[in-house]
Amino acid sequence: MTNSLTRELITIKNDILKVALDYGLDPFTTIFELVDYDELNAVASYGGFPTRYPHWKFGMEYEELSKTYAYGLQKIYELVINNDPCYAYLMKSNSLIDQKLVIAHVYAHSDFFKNNMWFSQTNRKMVDEMANHSTRIRRYADKHGETEVESFIDTCLSLENLIDTHSMYSVPKSSHSMPSMSVPDTDRITQPQVVKLKSKEYMDKYINTPGFMRKQKEKIQEAEDQKKNFPPAPEKDVLKFLIDYAPMRNWQKDILYTVREESYYFAPQAMTKIMNEGWASYWHSKILTQKVLAANEIIDFADHHSGTVAVSPGRLNPYKLGLEIFRDIEDRWNKGKFGKEYAECDDINKKRNWNLNLNLGQKKIFEVRKIYNDITFIDEFFTMEFCEKQKMFAYKLDTATNQYVITDREFEKVKKALLFRLTNMGHPHIAVENGNYKNRGELLLRHYHDNTELQLDEAIDVMKNIFLIWQRPVNILTIAEGDEKIISYDGQNVKQETI
Repeated sequence: MTNSLTRELITIKNDILKVALDYGLDPFTTIFELVDYDELNAVASYGGFPTRYPHWKFGMEYEELSKTYAYGLQKIYELVINNDPCYAYLMKSNSLIDQKLVIAHVYAHSDFFKNNMWFSQTNRKMVDEMANHSTRIRRYADKHGETEVESFIDTCLSLENLIDTHSMYSVPKSSHSMPSMSVPDTDRITQPQVVKLKSKEYMDKYINTPGFMRKQKEKIQEAEDQKKNFPPAPEKDVLKFLIDYAPMRNWQKDILYTVREESYYFAPQAMTKIMNEGWASYWHSKILTQKVLAANEIIDFADHHSGTVAVSPGRLNPYKLGLEIFRDIEDRWNKGKFGKEYAECDDINKKRNWNLNLNLGQKKIFEVRKIYNDITFIDEFFTMEFCEKQKMFAYKLDTATNQYVITDREFEKVKKALLFRLTNMGHPHIAVENGNYKNRGELLLRHYHDNTELQLDEAIDVMKNIFLIWQRPVNILTIAEGDEKIISYDGQNVKQETI
């Protein structure tokens, strides 16, 4: 069985690529493979890669994809990998209209991967790197046993989101120095002493008072405690801290490093989900309707495209939101609906009919594609006019009725709710505060509250898995019910302490 494209699909692919290039898209060289639904589900279960390290989660995801496809609940139309060259998959059973839609969509994704700055630090040879990861971990399984290796991978995967996504774009930090965990040898280490102020003997009790001497001792103790603390500043890349300092065997460090490396590779995709899907949807629609499709294909395309951008209760569709914002940006910059003069105009009718015929829309959306991520994209271009036009609202699940209910239509609250769910890709902000907490080698983490409570049951599960790696008690500082608390796990018991 071959995965090569048919002659007809090759012709279609080449025609669409030419149109994409004429519009200004600049994709990687893109290799398409033709697969059946079972092969596509297998690749999708591996995150889009031909091979991954052995683990039960990939088999579970394959079973879920296969069953949802068999029951008609879900169908994968496009699958594309951020790599150079870029790899994409077409399902053999797709109609010709679907194949054209997917090919155009993929070329836009490839352009986004190549040109968006948030992907600039990703490994462009990740297909090869994933294969190397697979080979190494299979060797560890052969040497140390599948059960032990898979169990450790379980632990690592439960922590895969504890990275600092913005560290990829900053200057590398110098490594932290690790203090000794052994008991200091007081016979060889000179302890700092409290020094009295010079004074006449009769004035000593007035100058070197007990209160003054106590404060001096406290200052010395505080300075000594600071020396015992590490890292010197909170470390958001918790996985790196564990790799550097946790008492793991070499193969365990390598597996945790592998999980961390793959987390950083996938992070920009989560950071730009709305933009990336919106960009691809914008271009597949424009390329096909204006240059590729025959008149008798438009209705079928519209039917399939509407399924892509459909909105259902309780679900944010990134394809729809991203597409509409890009179209709104294009329209605004074509008409000049931006800048100080437009912002300060109080005449509603004048703003509604504003049109300076600047025709800067295409230039602007390419600029946006290059430098923004989802948070900055929403923050900058999710305007009040856009929110009202799209009839957007904030909602939540009513636990009493198990139905989603509208909670607010006010623009600021809707925008805030949208930005809130995108912050840190929806995960809590956790950093290592101290790796020598209480001077006993315990780990102290800090949860940066961001006006959201830490899910206690999930936090405890994470702490238990960190304990397996750190092998010392794990503590986390958070705010719960308005109080600052420390939650601790010592390997057996969980306790909470209000500070």
